[in-house]
Amino acid sequence: MSRRATLLARAPVTLFHDGHCPLCQREVAWLSRHPRRERVKLVDIQAPDFDAERLDSSFAAMMGRLHVRDEDGRWYVGMDASRALYAVLGYRRLVWLSTLPGVGGMMDAGYRWFARRRLRLGRWLQRRGKAGSRG
Repeated sequence: MSRRATLLARAPVTLFHDGHCPLCQREVAWLSRHPRRERVKLVDIQAPDFDAERLDSSFAAMMGRLHVRDEDGRWYVGMDASRALYAVLGYRRLVWLSTLPGVGGMMDAGYRWFARRRLRLGRWLQRRGKAGSRG
């Protein structure tokens, strides 16, 4: 799938997120207040009743990278999941810019770096926020 195919994502999309990840929790909170929130269904993969195998995936795979499925059943994974999500929320120009040669590759690499460290980064930000609120 090309990066630009993410512009074809059809709402509503289902965003499969890690409900234990502090950064993911922030994003989900923002999405739940978004003016176009009806375009996104949120599924916490940490919920006791979630079963990745019903989706022909594994919990480990879904924990490793963001997953979005659109209304037509197309899957978007990693940075493409972010692109598809933002496309259906109305940020199509930004998504298109993120697909340009050079920019797209850097965004994909940045996502891979972030995905490997998201839990650690989230915990660090939480500790930093608590320390900053003491003063």
